[in-house]
Amino acid sequence: MTKHLLTTQEAADYLGVSKQFLERDRYVGARIPYIQVGARAIRYRLQDLNEYLDSQLKTSTTEV
Repeated sequence: MTKHLLTTQEAADYLGVSKQFLERDRYVGARIPYIQVGARAIRYRLQDLNEYLDSQLKTSTTEV
């Protein structure tokens, strides 16, 4: 089964955030999992992005 890898820009578009948001996330500790391909290429798996979104689900504004 081939897994499609998204570029940083594609992942940002999918999540509705800026490319800089994902770059900053990687710099400070990567809450959103990513794959480094070679020396510089960063890719995201769609499954990881969906799992991250699921983990951010809140039911109240008082939740931390």
